[in-house]
Amino acid sequence: MFYVNYLANKLKDIERTSVELFVKAQVAVAKAGNDFNKDVNFELQAIEANQTPIIATDENDNVALGRNYGSIKDTDKVFLNKRLIKLKNQGIQPIKSELNNVYFENSRVLRWLKFFPLIQLMLLLGFLTLGAIGFGASQREQQNRVWVGMAKETAHQLGTPIGAIVAWVENLKLLSYDDPEKMELLDELRSDVTRLELIAERFSKIGSKPNLEKTNLNQQLDQCRSYMEKRASKKVRFDFPDPNENVVFANINAPLFDWVMENLMRNSLDAMDGTGTIKAEIYRDEEYISIDLSDTGKGMSTSQFKQVFEPGYTTKKRGWGLGLSLAKRIIENYHKGKIYVKKSVIGTGTTFSVKLPV
Repeated sequence: MFYVNYLANKLKDIERTSVELFVKAQVAVAKAGNDFNKDVNFELQAIEANQTPIIATDENDNVALGRNYGSIKDTDKVFLNKRLIKLKNQGIQPIKSELNNVYFENSRVLRWLKFFPLIQLMLLLGFLTLGAIGFGASQREQQNRVWVGMAKETAHQLGTPIGAIVAWVENLKLLSYDDPEKMELLDELRSDVTRLELIAERFSKIGSKPNLEKTNLNQQLDQCRSYMEKRASKKVRFDFPDPNENVVFANINAPLFDWVMENLMRNSLDAMDGTGTIKAEIYRDEEYISIDLSDTGKGMSTSQFKQVFEPGYTTKKRGWGLGLSLAKRIIENYHKGKIYVKKSVIGTGTTFSVKLPV
């Protein structure tokens, strides 16, 4: 900016010198008059070569002529008078001669040069913005790779012990087929192992494009409720839509969708300390099918609305703070929907909203 300012000042001095030459050449040509023996070719060339906008006035500062404003404006007295007033207000001093007073202003090149630092600054800001966007995208991509790698490795590590447990359960069933009590215990154990297989399947789907199928949301939500209700305190009431009334369909991946809803319900149970109500509502508009899940727990401040979805953020003594972060990725990245805290009042409860595209 300092360098361009230096160049502009130098160019301004050159332009003033050019105007002074123009004035001298004009006077020389006027003095030559009809003297054909005097060569004024150099003076005429100096007059024609001048590219600086000028306004010539008489001794009373009445506009006589203009040059280098354009063929029409050079003869437009109204325009030239306005420009003259502006130049006087800027403190521009005329170059005086025997013929007239000549006011001049910066040429188009000089005006462009003064804007050059601003253009440079805008370009620099543009590059910085693009760099920031690129860096942010790179960081997110790297984070996504970490998530995917961790999820798939977890699924892989779970696979071996789950397979072994299934084999042992089946072996124990063969040894205990005549003992009803043991068979009942083994059935329950097999049920829990099936649950582990489902968890491993969910982890294995992270990073892969899941298959979305048209599903009855009422029934899917009721299955999640049934699973969580068996593991919740008897003092917790679940108020969910009837699976057979006002049925709403949406394209979802059932195992991943269940993971999201179970995470939300688990957080609600933790917030209520074993007593309260978890309520679910399903409704739709032109763009989205919405599922609102409310609880009567501790609630949270508005500053926590976005924080709860950040990896590692948790208010619990135990836990990694990954549940809601994974839920956000599942809904937004795989289902092209939205998930957010719709409302929350400390001491009253919280409502999460999940929106799926129609």
